[in-house]
Amino acid sequence: MIGRLNHVAIAVPDLEAAAAQYRDTLGAEVGPVQEEPDHGVRVVFITLPNTKIELLHPLGDDSPIAGFLAKNPAGGIHHICYEVADIAAARDRLSAQGARVLGSGEPKIGAHGKPVLFLHPKDFNGALVELEEV
Repeated sequence: MIGRLNHVAIAVPDLEAAAAQYRDTLGAEVGPVQEEPDHGVRVVFITLPNTKIELLHPLGDDSPIAGFLAKNPAGGIHHICYEVADIAAARDRLSAQGARVLGSGEPKIGAHGKPVLFLHPKDFNGALVELEEV
């Protein structure tokens, strides 16, 4: 059901400094800052030959990333994102097997302009999983 790894998301306390580190120290291709108000985050995508890294920073105090950074002030891996061909079918199959879909269960449009949803980390070995329809 899941396809390729789309990205690994890292919550960071300073988005510009983290982007500069990837660009200047690691020589990576760094995209522009994107504000995603529906998700409460500012993001920067780092393009790698086989996947992407998504740097996340809170967009306001009520952002879920603000809570993550309060517990992990230095930042850290927040979630992993897998591609799926049909997000509604994936949701239905996972729900039927007991996996919990976060939020309303209805996909939202993510940073790539495609439908996404998140799966409860307690159902996936402590990892928050994002599914993105491609």
